[in-house]
Amino acid sequence: MAEKYDVVVIGGGPGGYVAAIRAAQLGLNTAVVEEKHLGGICLNWGCIPTKALLKSGEVNSLISHASDFGINVSKSEIDFSKIIKRSREVSAKLSGGIAHLMKKNKVKVYEARGKLNGPNKVRLFNEKGEGLEDIEAKNIILATGARARVLPNLKPDGKFIWSYKEAMVPESQPKSLLVVGSGAIGIEFASFYNALGTKVTVVELADRVLPVEDAEISKLAAKEFNNQGLDLKTNSTISNIKKGKADVEVEIENTKTNKKEKIKVDRIISAVGIVANIEDIGLEASRVKLDRGHIVTDENCETDEPGVYAIGDVASAPWLAHKASHEAISAVEYIAGHGSHPMKKENIPGCTYSTPQIASVGLTEDQAKEQGINIKVGRFPFIGNGKAIASGKESGLIKTIFDTDTGELVGAHMVGAEVTELIQGFVMAKTFEATEEDIMRTCFPHPTLSEMMHESVLDAYGRALHI
Repeated sequence: MAEKYDVVVIGGGPGGYVAAIRAAQLGLNTAVVEEKHLGGICLNWGCIPTKALLKSGEVNSLISHASDFGINVSKSEIDFSKIIKRSREVSAKLSGGIAHLMKKNKVKVYEARGKLNGPNKVRLFNEKGEGLEDIEAKNIILATGARARVLPNLKPDGKFIWSYKEAMVPESQPKSLLVVGSGAIGIEFASFYNALGTKVTVVELADRVLPVEDAEISKLAAKEFNNQGLDLKTNSTISNIKKGKADVEVEIENTKTNKKEKIKVDRIISAVGIVANIEDIGLEASRVKLDRGHIVTDENCETDEPGVYAIGDVASAPWLAHKASHEAISAVEYIAGHGSHPMKKENIPGCTYSTPQIASVGLTEDQAKEQGINIKVGRFPFIGNGKAIASGKESGLIKTIFDTDTGELVGAHMVGAEVTELIQGFVMAKTFEATEEDIMRTCFPHPTLSEMMHESVLDAYGRALHI
């Protein structure tokens, strides 16, 4: 007889395991079906291990500038294998922590692949694809995530062409590297390897790096990347990849000038987006609808199949772990009868953990203008902040955008040190629907980087104090 649950979650990533914990907290009999590792891509191959790598790069860069702070040290020696080992240990520790949380909350974990098998049923399969058993649930949450997009001429081969997985566990550090794609993933890998001394070239099809960010912020970030030695090639594509014995030759073409050049690199990282994991999870025999490769849901994350929900990367953009976790809580609380509280996507922050960091929430300046919003824009540079100068982090900008008619904070965009920590202040302001006066009247501690957030708001209304 099939085991019966109130909630079964297919997928144990940052959306899936959070959904399971919250369901258990609300007294729902819950199970998670995860075929590989609890924590999903985020904890095992994405968010967390990449931050461990980036921290190593940051430490190396800090050592190289130690004399600026009156500290004389010998030249740093990079133990690349130890850097990779530490990154994997961090992931393993956190993944083990998720397993503990499952036990603590009495969530049943099935180490298997899950597939919809008719109304309120999930069929379990082993790694060989053999059917094991059916389990039943009043509610099923699909949290199967996504995988790296693969271009026909840029298929990872594990040696010369890497996906994000190979890029995190190479046997040795490449002397030269080509990163294709300048979104958050591409730029973070470029920043990490560059900080360790690898010669890095970045190719981007759009007219600027970090193309989803505010144009002004993107431009400032690119300037800093160039100063650090990154070779950024925008409006560009690659072709004619020729693999040699030890390196790869690639032809880069500028789509505006049609100018072509050939370069040789040790390795290539493909970072051209993601594809939702919608295959072989039983959607074809259900009422679940798809739109451009993603599952369609309503504001409560429910699909057209009654009792089936979808959260995170498998559902829709933005493809961020914290969006998946937030949707998980929203969906489970709706299931448990705690009301509907849909997430406003314009209040979801985006973060890139490169050096410098980039963070944003809401509309860019161009988007606000395209929507016909009458705006006021405030700016405050890091060079005007005492804490930034004392920390040796003088490059950066805080930019805020307000609706002139209502005082609503429309968007906030940052580039510089620790902005991925600062952005949450503006996220809360947007969530609470704070006006410019609310933020202006808020007392910010001194000396902190957060003071720049206050000054940027003041600047939008001609009241900045320190510029």
